[in-house]
Amino acid sequence: MPRMTAARAAVEILKREGVTNAFGVPGAAINPFYAALKGAGGIDHTLARHVEGASHMAEGYTRTHPGNIGVCIGTSGPAGTDMITGLYSAIGDSIPILCITGQAPTAVIQKEDFQAVDIASIAKPVTKAATTVMEAAQVPGVFQQAFHLMRSGRPGPVLIDLPIDVQLTEIEFDPETYEPLPAFKPTATRAQIEKALALLNASERPLIVAGGGVINADASDLLVEFAELTGTPVIPTLMGWGTIADDHELNAGMVGLQTSHRYGNANFLESDFVLGIGNRWANRHTGKLDVYTQGRKFVHVDIEPTQLGKIFAPDFGIASDAKAALELFVEVARELKAAGKLPDRSGWAASTQECKAQLQRRTHFDNIPMKPQRVYEEMNKAFGPETRYVTTIGLSQIAGAQMLHVYKPRHWINCGQAGPLGWTIPAALGVATADPETPVVALSGDYDFQFMIEELAVGAQHKIPYVHVLVNNAYLGLIRQAQRNLDINFQVNLEFENINSPELGVYGVDHVKVAEGLGCKAIRVTDPNELGAAFEEAKKLAAEHRVPVVVEAILERITNISMSGSDIASVNEWEEIATEPGHTPTAIKPLKS
Repeated sequence: MPRMTAARAAVEILKREGVTNAFGVPGAAINPFYAALKGAGGIDHTLARHVEGASHMAEGYTRTHPGNIGVCIGTSGPAGTDMITGLYSAIGDSIPILCITGQAPTAVIQKEDFQAVDIASIAKPVTKAATTVMEAAQVPGVFQQAFHLMRSGRPGPVLIDLPIDVQLTEIEFDPETYEPLPAFKPTATRAQIEKALALLNASERPLIVAGGGVINADASDLLVEFAELTGTPVIPTLMGWGTIADDHELNAGMVGLQTSHRYGNANFLESDFVLGIGNRWANRHTGKLDVYTQGRKFVHVDIEPTQLGKIFAPDFGIASDAKAALELFVEVARELKAAGKLPDRSGWAASTQECKAQLQRRTHFDNIPMKPQRVYEEMNKAFGPETRYVTTIGLSQIAGAQMLHVYKPRHWINCGQAGPLGWTIPAALGVATADPETPVVALSGDYDFQFMIEELAVGAQHKIPYVHVLVNNAYLGLIRQAQRNLDINFQVNLEFENINSPELGVYGVDHVKVAEGLGCKAIRVTDPNELGAAFEEAKKLAAEHRVPVVVEAILERITNISMSGSDIASVNEWEEIATEPGHTPTAIKPLKS
């Protein structure tokens, strides 16, 4: 039997589980693992500037292609605690990433040794499993189980903590005979699908709510086929955006308090039946449940049995992987269609598209300083349907989701439940690493951009080009808007006069200088009519220099973005709505008054 260090065995398992890329920061307690990584070869490593950044890179990497599992690596102590935000982000959005940490020697873990922290206990609430491996011979089994857990049921992250002496201990391990464990995924039965379809067929105005679980299961094509077979309009959630193209005749818009379309909410409120697949009924999607549920029946399909009934009780629940369920939905729907037993939904579907053409938000403004809506209009013109958008939280994300267009699964990569500021830059680097051939465009407000701005240097060092659209109003815009309810405007103002860049006025941080100092390119735009040219120049610079390129748009200081504080029937449209086609030149459908 071959003998090797436990660290080398771990690396060999990573390769056989399909890992080709890792992100991390070395340190004393994890150096034996790095030595094994170098000795084994076959895994490209991206050196992050912050371990939290490495964890977000891993998540972006996972979310770019079906089957990807991002890996992030750090040393003992603070490296592990830095990863907690990344783990929380991953478990909230059902994303598998593997975090590997170094640890003090087993003999001194409980003796307050330098950087010895019980990271497994800290990480347990935000992982599917978190283990400190105390016996070297257990390393292969722990890694094998980690991949099994990440892929089984509701996907999610795992942390493995490796004491330095465990990494260095030689064990007997034969990589050539290693086999990954089969993943477990619950599967719907035909009887369950037939009952769900009977409920759908008994309704007059049904909708499908397609969540991130459809994308995780790589089942978007099946969902679209099922929608087309039954003529049922689709409401993608924010995490499911791209499951069905925005310009598809059965896309009825997004629903919610914030990241929603006017027509999406209106269409939902007209429905009498909702089939939710792979979605969580997240509170920013539903708002007040009495408004959301009143007058309609619900069927909920989710891979996690305990998710059924967690937010509200559906009329019927099915524990199933989205792909397994949709394969049966398509099979049964084909049979019903062949037998002439599917209702004609063309009138209902047409009404949702008519609503889409009537209820739109204005994007075209010529104001200087510019309104954010114009930025998204110009992004729609400049970046085509192949673009992968990456963003996290704030008014920039909310307005972007209201006004940008997405046409394919995994082309809107958004941190949903956790929403940590700083996520966007490292996640975009992970996405661009996983798919260097597809345009990647990140979107940030100024505060999100500043949180992990040092990671731009990772893109410069490792030649990872992408375009980063930075909308700068020198405000914590979303928090400022929320503070209106308390009649305050407190500790949300980021303005100051930069003594080194007086031309900025009160906009403070000189993002162009910082980006250039980190080895990237940057363009500042103050006139909305110059945005299009700036985006084209950014694409050229990214291709030429193979680095991130920042396009900073200087916005008006205060813009209130459409949203509701309570329910989907009472969204406040702060800005004037579109009343003529010229107000929404990049809308999916031409405006009808």
